[in-house]
Amino acid sequence: MIPYSKEVLQHFNKPHNYGKMKNPDGVGEVGNIVCGDLMRLYIKVAKDKKGQEIIKDIKFETYGCLAAIASSSMLTDLVKGKTISEALDFDRKEIVEKLGGLPPVKIHCSVLAGDALIEAIHDYFNKNNKLIPEKLKLRHQQLQKEKQAIEERYKKDKAV
Repeated sequence: MIPYSKEVLQHFNKPHNYGKMKNPDGVGEVGNIVCGDLMRLYIKVAKDKKGQEIIKDIKFETYGCLAAIASSSMLTDLVKGKTISEALDFDRKEIVEKLGGLPPVKIHCSVLAGDALIEAIHDYFNKNNKLIPEKLKLRHQQLQKEKQAIEERYKKDKAV
C-alpha cells in the first residue's frame, strides 16, 4: 500500500473546486493513456482592481487515482485568484510540497495537473484571439509532442 500524507487524503476525500464549469473562458484537457489519468481544468478570467487578468474561478474534473484527484484539487487552491502571468510562472513542484509529498511513482499526477493549467490558459488566449506569449506557445507545443509520443508508444506496446 502506498502511504499518503494527511493533506493528500483530505484533498481526495473532499476535493476543492471539483465539477464542471458552465461557459468557461478556457479549458485544458490532458491525460496519460498509459496510467489512465484524465484531467479537465476550467478557468474563468476577470480583471482585478489593477486591470490585470486573474483566474477568478477554476474547477476540475479528474478521472484517475487518489494522487491525481488530490493534485488537481491542490492546484486549484494554489492558482485561484492569481494573475494569468503568475499562473504561467507557477511551479508544479509546489503541488507536491503543499500536499506534503507524493510517492515517486505518483509525481506524474502533479505534473498532469500543472499541464492542464497550461492548456486551459492556452485555450483562453486562443479563444480570445490574444497574442500567445512565447513561453506559453512553446510549453503547449511541448505538451502536444509528449502526448503524441505517449500515444505512439502505447500503440506499439499494444501491438506486441
